[in-house]
Amino acid sequence: MVAGAGSWGTALALALARNSHRVFLWDGDPDHGRRLAQTGRNDLHHPDHPFPATLTGVTEFTPLPAGTGYVVIATPCAGLRAALEALRDRAGAEQVKLCLACKGLQPDTLSLNHAVAEEVLPEAPVAILSGPSFAAEVAAGMPTAVTIAAADAVIAAEFARLFHSESFRAYTHDDLIGAQVGGAVKNVMAIAAGVSDGLGFGANARAALMARGLAEIMRLGMALGARAETFMGLTGVGDLALTCTDDQSRNRRFGLALAQGQAPEHAQAAIGQAVEGAHTARAVCELAARHGVDMPISRQVLRVIEGEISPAAAVRELLARAPKSEAQT
Repeated sequence: MVAGAGSWGTALALALARNSHRVFLWDGDPDHGRRLAQTGRNDLHHPDHPFPATLTGVTEFTPLPAGTGYVVIATPCAGLRAALEALRDRAGAEQVKLCLACKGLQPDTLSLNHAVAEEVLPEAPVAILSGPSFAAEVAAGMPTAVTIAAADAVIAAEFARLFHSESFRAYTHDDLIGAQVGGAVKNVMAIAAGVSDGLGFGANARAALMARGLAEIMRLGMALGARAETFMGLTGVGDLALTCTDDQSRNRRFGLALAQGQAPEHAQAAIGQAVEGAHTARAVCELAARHGVDMPISRQVLRVIEGEISPAAAVRELLARAPKSEAQT
């Protein structure tokens, strides 16, 4: 079962179904769910990719179809808890194995996503899927590599086997925290890269933002218990490079729109899908403050989103910071 039939959830469902797995795809919008079931495709997000015979749209998340032992949750982070609670109310839910494919933080509690799953479904093993992966390319079957992280190596390996194919390579990892921090905070950095490019500051500035953004991601991740080397892999520098440099990124496009003077709500509406970085920026800054972590790029992104400062002034303030050794990450 894949919960969340947006662009990302549908792409993952297609990847699983092409591996000859029986897959059910559910969405929280009942009308959208009915269209999935009736048309055998996601006309909103991937109209050129009809569902394989092994992929079926369903209108009810619970009860799960008989024999469903694996659930991939690809809703926006804001919908994660509700999906988990709906699953919890199903008899036998403790037998389900979870893979969370949403990238972000819980804005109310500042929790990482796996902590929410452990709270709502404490008996269910949890894995995290993250890494550089645009939904459109996954849906088209283009080469992609991701990381599946879990505290239990067996669970990580099980989900990796389900997803792994000639075009979708799944690596396993045991750093749950690092995989999530990289996937969440890179969205904030992609907004910053979009602002910089939208202001015409060029490739040098973008590269500097990415490098210093990675330093911020590492500082926060390590404060939360992640390992530094995790951020040198797919869920760190890999995802950051993808999201900051390609206009398929909603977060980058959001930053470009802000640089052009659009209000955040108008930019979000024009994109038409969740811009996780816009929701994550405040949670990242609050979490950084709680742990005494300096994150100047994240802070300026938040100030721009909240209208405290113009995009150009935010960049000027970053450039005006006192020089220091790069070794002081």
